[in-house]
Amino acid sequence: MRKTLLILSILSCINLASQEKNISISGKVMDKKTNTPLEFATITFLSTTNTTLITGAITNDKGAYTVKTIPGNYTIKIEFIGLKFKALENMDLQNDQTIEIVYMEEDAKLLETVEVRTEKTIIEHKLDKKVFFVGNDMITKGGTANDILNNVPSVSVNSGGAVALRGNTGVRILINGKPSVLTSNNGLEQIPSESIEKIEVITNPSSQYASEGTAGIINIVLKKNKTNGFGSSVQLTGGIPANHGIGYNINYKNKKINLFSDLRYRYMDFFARGSSLRTNYSGDTINSYLASTINRARNNKTFNIYFGGDYYFNDKNTVTLSYYHRNNLSQNTVDYTFNYLNNTSNLDRKVIASEDYKEPQRSNQVELNYIKTFNKEGKKFTVNMQYDFWNDDENELITEQEKLPVELPIRTLKSRDIESSKDFILKADHTIPIKTKSKIDMGLQTEIRNINSEYEVFDNTVLVDSLNNLLRYNEQIIGAYLQFGSQIKKLQYLLGLRVEDSKTGSNDRIDQFNIQKKYINFFPTAHFTYKVAEAFDLQLSYSRRISRPQFWQLNPFGGIADRRNLRIGNPNLNPMYTDSYELGTLFKWKKISINPGIYYQYSTNIFEDIRISGDNGFLVEQAINAGTESRMGAEINIIYSPLKWLTLSGEANYYTFDQKGIFNVSDNALTSRLNTRIKFSSWNFQANFNYQGARKSGQVDAKEQYWLDLGIGKDIWKEKATITFRADNIFDSRISKGAVIGTDYTLDYYSKNVGPRIYATFTYRFNRKKNESERRPE
Repeated sequence: MRKTLLILSILSCINLASQEKNISISGKVMDKKTNTPLEFATITFLSTTNTTLITGAITNDKGAYTVKTIPGNYTIKIEFIGLKFKALENMDLQNDQTIEIVYMEEDAKLLETVEVRTEKTIIEHKLDKKVFFVGNDMITKGGTANDILNNVPSVSVNSGGAVALRGNTGVRILINGKPSVLTSNNGLEQIPSESIEKIEVITNPSSQYASEGTAGIINIVLKKNKTNGFGSSVQLTGGIPANHGIGYNINYKNKKINLFSDLRYRYMDFFARGSSLRTNYSGDTINSYLASTINRARNNKTFNIYFGGDYYFNDKNTVTLSYYHRNNLSQNTVDYTFNYLNNTSNLDRKVIASEDYKEPQRSNQVELNYIKTFNKEGKKFTVNMQYDFWNDDENELITEQEKLPVELPIRTLKSRDIESSKDFILKADHTIPIKTKSKIDMGLQTEIRNINSEYEVFDNTVLVDSLNNLLRYNEQIIGAYLQFGSQIKKLQYLLGLRVEDSKTGSNDRIDQFNIQKKYINFFPTAHFTYKVAEAFDLQLSYSRRISRPQFWQLNPFGGIADRRNLRIGNPNLNPMYTDSYELGTLFKWKKISINPGIYYQYSTNIFEDIRISGDNGFLVEQAINAGTESRMGAEINIIYSPLKWLTLSGEANYYTFDQKGIFNVSDNALTSRLNTRIKFSSWNFQANFNYQGARKSGQVDAKEQYWLDLGIGKDIWKEKATITFRADNIFDSRISKGAVIGTDYTLDYYSKNVGPRIYATFTYRFNRKKNESERRPE
């Protein structure tokens, strides 16, 4: 009875809130000097009777804002960093209306005085995604896209570069809304953090997005030039261990054209060490041990060049042509020691080995994009053609020698794997407004991909026939979607359906396998948002998603660096499917913003790695379809600004899961992050603490991890230049350790990158100020 009364009370409150009359107030903010829209200007509505904050907004990339509030008398404040604030006093607002354009100008006195202010990352809650504007985080200065992602709520990147969303690695990474060569071959490590404007986290994507990614989508949106005239910037980075880089960006824009280019070179060193202890069993009895150590030194040299241009036929038709090239050279030197022990832990045998690895990579992307807008507001048509092609040449040389009980001659293993890919994407989207609050979105997408992997292995200069092959993989995906969105009073909704026809094929030169697969899938989506009050939204969503096997999971050849722990691909691996449900809310009150949510995911054909002990005692790892997984979780994100110069933020994600099939595992996990950001005049300070709790999956039982990152920066020369200092993993505490449990063995492992990373970055802007951005790839 009490539960029933509680539910009725809540529904009554919601019903009363929905009966309040709301009016819509719109406007636009412009820079008076450049006559360009001001993005991220803060709009605040204050009561004229007691100056209480009623509501507010942030301007979009067109300088526009829309605020919904109740009729009344208001003072409207417009603020933007470095410019004079504006106040529109005694505004009697009783009906929907558009406020006149507000022009902002520089305040010379403001720029000369010591000012206390805060520059915090902005979080925007949309119908089908959360948008995290990067802002001016010191933690990411001089870093990469991976550093940015490690600061985004719900997202984590491990030391190997694997990205996870809510602890799930089945996530799709997009660049400006499209698959990109920039994300292949650990390419996120090569994208400088200064290139990124915002990160869109889409846990339940609408049908407009391709269905790939069972955990959801992370869309990295890169910066664009928005200022007329000439502009450029140069950036220098230096660090310990080596993290040296130089970048130069230049652009020119007028009413008809926007020309842009970006050149960057980076040199980085990484050092890591690790150990493992394998315990071998006969039944319940230990019969032997294998203790190993590993010391790794890795070096990356990367050169990026990007150039292109926009041509504006008129204010409604734009064409963009661009070209991107990345040349990366990765080199590894690894030393191994293997100690074979008997069941009493006495040494029976000792083997040492070393690996020299070299992998040159060349990636290219050509893109042609057409955008057409119409007189009817919101109507839009876009066509995008993209051609990606890349190749890499993996070369391994392993020398191995048995030292005990007797010293044997040195044995060599040499391998080469030449991989190449060609990927063509054609995409068209059309948005048609029906009424003021309704629209239809529709579109088509075709993706054709071909990958070759030709490998060979020599054992003491003798070709190994079983490891001399050519794998061919082709993939064709044709998709179409239709979705309808509208609003009924305080309820917004978006309903969609996507259909995808997929064809994949794998075959090899020596006819070991010839696998052809064809399947048609339907992917429904639904999103609902109910505005309970001006600062309180409820969101409910559903989507069906797919994760197709990645090429490295299919490729039978996985390298020979550590023959005692081999990895092979599985050409028979099938796609994984997930049904995802989510309920969340966003509550804003004065200086605090709270975004809690709960979610449930049910997956079939889940990917897991199985490790089997071979006849020679070596472990062989392979991806398999392991069964089903149900996952239920809750997360919360909080931002609190108690003082003008201080911003505190935190997040926590807790989930439980139950795997059934080949592995029957039930467990829970917790991840959390705390961030402190301080701003005094031209000085910035930031601290970021990360925690990843212990977790299980398949055969793996991983222990907890935690680490602290620090950053400090200062603007100089009237914001023409910025210098920052960073220290990642300051206490050298980010350690990966855990256990792998097999049927006749256990493997305890430990690995870590050696020491913290410390580096400094200097940025100088020619004909630009700090908040003016460059043009980047779209």
